[in-house]
Amino acid sequence: MREDLDPEISSLIEVQSSPFVLIDEQYRIVGANQAYCDNYGLTRAQVVGRSCHEVSHHSAVPCHLNGEDCPHRAVFQQGTFHEVIHTHFDRNHHPEYARIQGYPIRGDAGIRFLGEAIVQISNPEELDCDEMRMIGSSPAFLQCVELLSRTAQSEASVLLLGESGVGKELAAHYLHKRSRRRDKPFLAINCAAIPEAMFEDELFGHERGAFTGCIGRKQGLFELAEGGTLFLDEVGEIPLSLQVKLLRVLESGEFRRVGGTETLRADVRIIAATNGDLLKMMETGLFRPDLYYRISAIDLHLPSLRERRSDIPALAEAILKRIAVNGTPHCKLTEDALTKLTQYHFPGNVRELRNILLKAVAICHHHVISAEYIVLGNSLPEWVCPPAAVTDASSEPATSTTSIAAWRKSMQCISMEQVEAGYIAELLQIHHGHRRNVANMLGISERTLYRKLKRYGLS
Repeated sequence: MREDLDPEISSLIEVQSSPFVLIDEQYRIVGANQAYCDNYGLTRAQVVGRSCHEVSHHSAVPCHLNGEDCPHRAVFQQGTFHEVIHTHFDRNHHPEYARIQGYPIRGDAGIRFLGEAIVQISNPEELDCDEMRMIGSSPAFLQCVELLSRTAQSEASVLLLGESGVGKELAAHYLHKRSRRRDKPFLAINCAAIPEAMFEDELFGHERGAFTGCIGRKQGLFELAEGGTLFLDEVGEIPLSLQVKLLRVLESGEFRRVGGTETLRADVRIIAATNGDLLKMMETGLFRPDLYYRISAIDLHLPSLRERRSDIPALAEAILKRIAVNGTPHCKLTEDALTKLTQYHFPGNVRELRNILLKAVAICHHHVISAEYIVLGNSLPEWVCPPAAVTDASSEPATSTTSIAAWRKSMQCISMEQVEAGYIAELLQIHHGHRRNVANMLGISERTLYRKLKRYGLS
């Protein structure tokens, strides 16, 4: 603590239970409580006198110069309370998402200070699951994490909205991990993948003899998720005839197995997700209004990748590291590849980014991914149809756009199916013919992979 600080201000800092720091107009820390020092693994002597952005952000410049909303500027320019979400680095140099509450404080002789209270929202590892991970520091992403963190403490049903591929199941995992139900089961069901005849059986189970060929009792998802969370993905695909049965168990907590007479009870929190327009489905009679209002006590919109382009480099690096866990060499993206990715509109969002990188890893050379290996949308990779000179017996080499088009036409340029066949062949070689690993890399089932192998004559 700086020795010339007003004793009242010094006392104010010490009584704060959460990390609290006092900062002057030059971004220098003039006072910090023990919780702040413990959070960053430093002593007061190591904290006081240093710049705030150096300690918390590991940055040589103020956070607003890195594109972040800076509470320091807001408090000193406007003199009002300001709250933001930032990515800080803890005592182990790991990133953590934190809510920063900035207060204007006046000391002796009218000297102004910024008082910052720091409330940890989450550790990024909590945004992890088996296949993917939510990563980012953009304002849209941080606001989403803040809303998820607050919602997790509630017992209300949650409806996650957003485009396909934005990470709705990851968000559902996060809500569960941050809730009081974290030690209980988390179960998920893709409502679009269950045949209508099997849907009731999946949710509620059945008794022995409930239907032909049924030789034993089966517990449904509501029983298996007791005390925990049930995630209903693509909830808009639930058949209308079954929506009323789902509504009943959500309202009363009671249900019966198929073919059973015993009334069972379930204490389950529902998290639902959709990329469709449930309100429009209600208007057309495809979705029950009472079920909609039951599952959407809290609705949260997850931002698309277009709304947080600045997160693409970090996401890409994390995905490449995850790919390398399966035995594939870790690849690096060149600057031109990153530029190409950040300028793309990503209709498939994070899932599409992952597939693009999986393909790039398989076809690149020397573990370096340059722009030519970034295949976007339905376009062909540049290495398939290179801008080579077109020649014949009566002409000089040409490099114009017209000549390239003529070359492609004359060569009957390779199709996307041929590109896919080559990609799968590369993966088979990398994974020594293990089909399950290749199917996991492609994000498809082994059965689908088998059909593709048969179609392309691969083994």
